[in-house]
Amino acid sequence: MEWSERMEQLYALIGHLVQLLALWWQQLAERLWLQREQLRLWLEQLGVPAEQSLIVLYACAYLLVTLLVVLLVWRVMRRRRPVTGRPAPQQPSIAAQDAAAVATKPVAGEATEAVTRMAEAPLSLFERMRRGLAKTHDALWGRLDAVLGRAERIDAAVLEELEEILITADFGVKTTTALMTALQQRARSAELTAEAVRAVLREEILALLRAEVAPLELSASQPFVLLVVGVNGVGKTTTIGKLAQQFKKQGRSVLLGAGDTFRAAAAEQLAIWGERCEVPVIRHSEGADPAAVAFDAAKAAVARKVDLLIVDTAGRLHTKVNLMEEMKKIHRVLGREIAGAPHETLLVLDASTGQNALVQARLFQQAVGVGGIVLTKLDGTAKGGVAVAIAAELGLPVRYIGIGEGIDDLRPFDAEMFVDALFAPPARSTSEQS
Repeated sequence: MEWSERMEQLYALIGHLVQLLALWWQQLAERLWLQREQLRLWLEQLGVPAEQSLIVLYACAYLLVTLLVVLLVWRVMRRRRPVTGRPAPQQPSIAAQDAAAVATKPVAGEATEAVTRMAEAPLSLFERMRRGLAKTHDALWGRLDAVLGRAERIDAAVLEELEEILITADFGVKTTTALMTALQQRARSAELTAEAVRAVLREEILALLRAEVAPLELSASQPFVLLVVGVNGVGKTTTIGKLAQQFKKQGRSVLLGAGDTFRAAAAEQLAIWGERCEVPVIRHSEGADPAAVAFDAAKAAVARKVDLLIVDTAGRLHTKVNLMEEMKKIHRVLGREIAGAPHETLLVLDASTGQNALVQARLFQQAVGVGGIVLTKLDGTAKGGVAVAIAAELGLPVRYIGIGEGIDDLRPFDAEMFVDALFAPPARSTSEQS
């Protein structure tokens, strides 16, 4: 019998007993009231005053009912107590159950191990890039494939739909116009097909991303000073920690400067990254002058002869004049202590902000001079086209992209691999391959 059924029976029994007790109590009270004179005389003989006899009668009745209830509960609990001496059935141990399951299903166990081994297999660099750009790929390739797949020929209506797809993928109006112009020029010279459209878009986007910009040469100066700027919340401190780890793996000595003295716990966050990467951090107390932090970090970098100094800065908007002046002061201090410093100013942008990231890049470039872009959070957005817009409209190289949360998911930007991941056909599932 199930536990719920037993409880229902117990509740029914208790309810029945309560009704019986209420009826018995009513009958008892009536009898006491009819025989109250006799009971009062009996109590007087026992020495109870006449004015308290009625109270004593009710107290005795209450004690009697309480005793009966206690006896009833004791009886019920005794009936539910298991009988001693009768051994309870033994359940098989967990080990025995596992052994039986393995013995009865060897094929399933082998299949599970095979799946686990496949899941633990390291992904190739291209596959990691492809997974990181999955949302942008779906927004671009998926919609392109849908439009081109149903079109019998590439006409003005189809080109208009393609233009809308590029704009909604955050390629920007200017970049989209350039891409559509290339498609129209190809259409004048030869008939456009679906494959030709994909090929033209791929070639033009790759050409825009391969801007003639000098690569990041850390050996150009010792120490090489890297200044990291951007607005709040884009992941500057995390980016600095990942960069420090990667450069240290390359055998370079790194020093970090915690120049973000404005945001609470920013220096502590960078110090945690320093401990994790085993990289020293120069820091001051919260609210200190960031230029003083930059000065001490530059002095320490020269004295310790490190290869790379990375300086963090407080998140700032281009509209905050005082913060932008503070940035210029940091520039002057670094340049006075180390010739040519900062040698590179990296602007960290959140890809999920789309065209707002392009606006930030344009205004920071005008205010402090930006040498390269770090585009973070690409794995969580379908607006990856903003990387093409930044390169095309501002001529700024995308130095690094973030396609995940791991340290190795901050990747040096490879334009060809980026475009291949965007235009790669959807991966076939296991069921389709079989």
